Amino acid sequence: MPVTRPRRPQAADPAAPAAPPTRPARRAAGLAAAVLLLAAVVVLSISVGAGRIPLGDIWPGLTDPQSPAHTVVHDMRLPRTLLGLLAGTALGLAGAVMQALTRNPLADPGLLGINAGASAAVVAAIALLGVTTFDGYVWFAFAGAAAVAVLVYAVGGGRTATPARLALAGSALNATLFSFVSAVMLLDTTSLERMRFWTVGSLADARPGTVWRILPFVAAGLLLALVLARPLNALALGEDSAVALGTNPALARAGGILAVTLLCGAATAACGPILFVGLLVPHLVRRLTGPDLRRLFPYCAVLAPVLLLGADVLGRVVARPGELLVGIVTAVLGGPFFIWFTRRGRAVRA
Repeated sequence: MPVTRPRRPQAADPAAPAAPPTRPARRAAGLAAAVLLLAAVVVLSISVGAGRIPLGDIWPGLTDPQSPAHTVVHDMRLPRTLLGLLAGTALGLAGAVMQALTRNPLADPGLLGINAGASAAVVAAIALLGVTTFDGYVWFAFAGAAAVAVLVYAVGGGRTATPARLALAGSALNATLFSFVSAVMLLDTTSLERMRFWTVGSLADARPGTVWRILPFVAAGLLLALVLARPLNALALGEDSAVALGTNPALARAGGILAVTLLCGAATAACGPILFVGLLVPHLVRRLTGPDLRRLFPYCAVLAPVLLLGADVLGRVVARPGELLVGIVTAVLGGPFFIWFTRRGRAVRA
């Protein structure tokens, strides 16, 4: 009987192609690249403005009170950059949560009236109650955002809501509330100067105190959105499937509305209504991550500030020595995208 000798293990061929990276490795690498991109935009936001600051002067400007750049870097541009970082994260995540909740690719805190509700409440607080500080009107922003979120969902049909009905309800409330804001601004000339920049959306009035005050609300909304990723994934399969997978649909929706309220209320109270960030970023990110919200939400939290800070830097550069408010820049960038997307969707349906 012939005896078979065990084969010696062959050495790996150095010329053989390496195994392709696994899917989790690609996702981790993509998220790391997004973080590096965000870091680059943060440095650019601190460096670029009416007067350009050399990169070598940024660190002394942050840490050395005797540095000639300390006032500009530490007291002005750093709070502005941090506020853009928090507001961008809040708006991008809020848009992703809204699209998941409504199963509507056009859902956005601005287009569905959530920002308008927060704005209307804050403008009423400024004009009618004399509230002038962030600590005073942040609660009005939360109340306005929550009220409109619930109202849009109810008017759109509740459990039977369709994307078209939600979009129509949000558009109607959006127009009504911004008409109210315009009327208050025209009638109350004493508050007009304070409100006219805030209602466009701006990072220019950022203060260190504002950054610290909105941080807990944005952090709470961020954590809640990440926790809701799995239940909202199940809800996207339909209510029966979600229940079969152990998800409570009503609780998931309530948690989603709470997350959107926290995120939009904090961002709108600090910066004013900034449109299209919550619409643009989830669409662009979804091409990289697919529909799984467990991957989509972290990417949105990182890349939305890239868009907002990039738009803020662009507004400072194109109108020197003045600047364009970031709300104007995001509207200019987002409008053509919205038109392209709606036309593309119509072509696909045809």
